[in-house]
Amino acid sequence: MGKNIVEKVFEAHLAYGEASPGSRVGLRVDQVYTQDATGTMAWLQFEAIGVDRVKVPLAVSYVDHNMLQSNFMNADDHEFLRTSAARFGAWFSRPGNGISHQVNLERFSAPGRIALGTDSHTPTGGGIGMIAIGVGGLDAATVMAGAPFELKMPDVVRVRLTGRLKRPWVAAMDVILELLRRLTVKGGVGRIIEYSGDGVKELSVPERATITNMGAELGATTSIFPSDERTLFFLKAQNREKDWVELKADEDARYADTIEINLSRLEPLIAMPHSPDNVKPVRELEGLKINQACIGSCTNSSYMALKETASILKGRAVAPGVSLLLNPGSKQVAEMLARDGITRDFVAAGARVLESSCGPCIGMGGSPGTEHVSIRTYNRNFKGRSGTKDAQVYLANPLLCALFALKGEIVDPRKSDIKVRKAKEPASYILNDNMLIPPSGGRTEIKKGPNIKEVPLKEPLSGAIDAEVLLVTGDNITTDDIMPAGSQILPLRSNIPAISEYVYSGMDQAFSRRALEARANGGGIIIGGENYGQGSSREHAALAPMFLGIKAVIAKSFARIHRSNLINFGILPLLFKDPADYGRVSQSDRLRIKGVKEAVASSQSYMVEDLTKGFSFEAVSNLTEREAELIIEGGLLPYTRAKFGK
Repeated sequence: MGKNIVEKVFEAHLAYGEASPGSRVGLRVDQVYTQDATGTMAWLQFEAIGVDRVKVPLAVSYVDHNMLQSNFMNADDHEFLRTSAARFGAWFSRPGNGISHQVNLERFSAPGRIALGTDSHTPTGGGIGMIAIGVGGLDAATVMAGAPFELKMPDVVRVRLTGRLKRPWVAAMDVILELLRRLTVKGGVGRIIEYSGDGVKELSVPERATITNMGAELGATTSIFPSDERTLFFLKAQNREKDWVELKADEDARYADTIEINLSRLEPLIAMPHSPDNVKPVRELEGLKINQACIGSCTNSSYMALKETASILKGRAVAPGVSLLLNPGSKQVAEMLARDGITRDFVAAGARVLESSCGPCIGMGGSPGTEHVSIRTYNRNFKGRSGTKDAQVYLANPLLCALFALKGEIVDPRKSDIKVRKAKEPASYILNDNMLIPPSGGRTEIKKGPNIKEVPLKEPLSGAIDAEVLLVTGDNITTDDIMPAGSQILPLRSNIPAISEYVYSGMDQAFSRRALEARANGGGIIIGGENYGQGSSREHAALAPMFLGIKAVIAKSFARIHRSNLINFGILPLLFKDPADYGRVSQSDRLRIKGVKEAVASSQSYMVEDLTKGFSFEAVSNLTEREAELIIEGGLLPYTRAKFGK
């Protein structure tokens, strides 16, 4: 029986296990990269493990999220990341060099290899034929310390692309919006998406990367395209043809499911507030007035995407009352736009050109006004993520955003007389790596500012949990809900006591105070619905609750990365055996779970007593053998220190 692409890459990297669905596998990792919102904690954790140098072939520390320097905190963290990279043997991408996923695609990603990144959109690398998986910072730190990366082998789902996109107004982003429309934000959980079919050939690597980037919104472990002649063309243009290998599935490869998308039948799509899977045809929203358009982010900030966008704006002006913001994905992209005079066209049209960073995508500047409508080429439109709670954020491809900015409203682009100039894929890119600092000899002193605190540790698991229900949430709670981002909170990412004051602050401002009070009396429990913890990989959404004394989260289902982060910090993730029991538990109920340690090590079935209401229900944990060990030890950091540290 033949093999699919995922099986081939996994089998070439197996440290232990078997690459069959549901099996526990350990993988040797080729690359690990961090970004500053999660990387500061990841490098503090690596330091705490006690290993002298990174033990993976390539490690990169990027600065791309926290670029606003309104006080000393972000600048201090940047210096900490620079000196940590020098001390431990990693590359350092300086502030201004670009968004981690775009830069990694340009300079390091390679087909057939495996990368981990401390950001949920690490699957961007799948556009070049790489298995690229988003993880929490502690997972990245332990792999850099020499451990294999362990996961349960996902099912592989084939998405067969046929036909051709109806360019110019239908773009790569419409492919993933169509998949989100069909599968929803839960449709990829426990799965890897593998693309195939004749329609793949017409997509460039940057376009493929747009699709794999936003595959994170499906909840998928990752997504991957074949490595073919288009892949080789891109790598040659980046002067990296030596990294190319052909990578394709065997004719008789097996898949858990196959989904067909006829590109010729796609029309311009848009995701409406407040979820990436709330997808409608653009024509159904004609006439909706807009206040802001944002073009860029790690999803749509390549040179080709922005060059085509500029052809719409050239010689025209942004509509009165509309603010158009643009953030190139990398210094390479920004330099090429400037060289070709494209930046001039953006500025002349009235666009505000921002630095090469994540920026408005995570509410770091560019927040919309009160109740404003913002159209963005980004990957997420969760409520409040933009920095404005009542903003109405829509997601669409770059050409549509530019057109809407000119018109001041959503229009059906197929009725427009504006001509779009199709960008030719560059045969060579500007290669100027002067903001990429290679690893040094390791004698650098690590510099820590006053806002950088040591990593808190959890005690080993006790025999019972007797704790108060501090919050009952609904379905699809995001890590933005649990641990908000934005310009006020993100600078506290290296200070867990300080950032913990904001846990669930957008939903319940008294949560942290109640949690601290409960911590002295057995701690707290959170009750969650379906897909608890979707979205960003930020481990602070588990680390800060651990600091506040959260002992367990009982939910209907969990998003993959957040579940892993809960385990990494010793918080027990439990599932209602009967989902109907979810509705029986209320905030302030006191729950008791006896024999926890014994159940984790054996049956993984738990009888939960509601002492307040006088009933019991059953929960289960479905932990692997290693995950059970981590919970018992109090998390991944104490476990790894004992195994790999000095």
